[in-house]
Amino acid sequence: MKPLQLKQEMNEELHDILNFWLKHAIDAEHGGFVGQINSDMTVSPEAPKGLVLNARILWTFARAYRHEPKPEYLNMAERALQYLETYFRDPEYPGYFWMVDYKGHPFQTKKQIYGLAFYLYALAEFILATGRNDLLPLAEEVFEVVEKGFDPVHGGYVEAYARDWTEAGDLRLSTLDQNDRKSMNTHLHVLEAYTNYYRIVKTPKLKEQFGRLIKDMLDRIVDVEKGHFHLFFDEDWSLKSHHISYGHDIEGSWLLMEAAEVYGDPELLERTRHIALRMADAVLAEGMDSDGAIMWEGDVNGVFDTDKHWWGQAEAIVGFVNAWQMTGEERYMKAATECWEFTRKHIVDPVHGEWYWKTDRAGNHDLNDPKVNEWKCPYHNGRACFEIIERL
Repeated sequence: MKPLQLKQEMNEELHDILNFWLKHAIDAEHGGFVGQINSDMTVSPEAPKGLVLNARILWTFARAYRHEPKPEYLNMAERALQYLETYFRDPEYPGYFWMVDYKGHPFQTKKQIYGLAFYLYALAEFILATGRNDLLPLAEEVFEVVEKGFDPVHGGYVEAYARDWTEAGDLRLSTLDQNDRKSMNTHLHVLEAYTNYYRIVKTPKLKEQFGRLIKDMLDRIVDVEKGHFHLFFDEDWSLKSHHISYGHDIEGSWLLMEAAEVYGDPELLERTRHIALRMADAVLAEGMDSDGAIMWEGDVNGVFDTDKHWWGQAEAIVGFVNAWQMTGEERYMKAATECWEFTRKHIVDPVHGEWYWKTDRAGNHDLNDPKVNEWKCPYHNGRACFEIIERL
């Protein structure tokens, strides 16, 4: 497949993704967006609503409006912003709730730095798309809330706090995660948020923390020799896991490059370029199946979970195109197009639209996995489409 064909097909897919969310996601009874749609397209009307889902909808439709200024995209973004400010904002303590119930009442009130970072990422995108500079004070407020998670002793960001910003017993994003003080995943998405925020403001504090975060990613979180992220850490950065997440590795390879480009330090950019390519090479060699798909997890002994998740494919398409752009080496474009071809055939739902959560190595979908929930959002696949259209 040629780059132009990849661009054309992902442009068509982008409109299908956006139209799915426009048609199915709005909660007309209780406001905002429904918390869960099952694989058979039945809505779970009393499912709770997540900060991540709502922030990612805000980001996606703000980005869509910047890409193609349709009123319906702006309406979706504004709906998400209004719901976040009305129902997720904590009226007593700084920040936003992790989950609300289907009526918008507080459900999980902890302050999860990952979720707060996504709101900053989305707010910055909304300001970029609309020119709404009146929202800059709100973005600065959210930035300062994220900074409440900063560890002034060891650097980096602690995962979560209780509602009142005291110690939290459960730091995890989900039951799939380890209950450790720091994680790659949270740092990656704080990096993503600071990258987007730095596009619209360049305060001394943001510049300092953004630069520090890029260096922490390169010095502490990436295993440069092996080309993989470390995943979980103690407060002092002692390593707590030896698993490999191939989807995060390839996602991180291009997000790190984007961050270094936006930050603008030539020496840091060159160092990041070397590491980003090392990570792309490691995923290509170790995490890509013969069918072109990215597998889920491994360790030093190789892949031990061969499932192919929707978001890992989306990030791999962008990550390999990014590596191709940096080097001109056709093997990266070949990997990107093969991953898209797998995704189009096995992950995109041709009947109901949007993408299945995952497929196993034999090509079977687990129909217990929802089409929409607090994690299944239009951000990974929508963003992959935006990136490919823009890059190619």
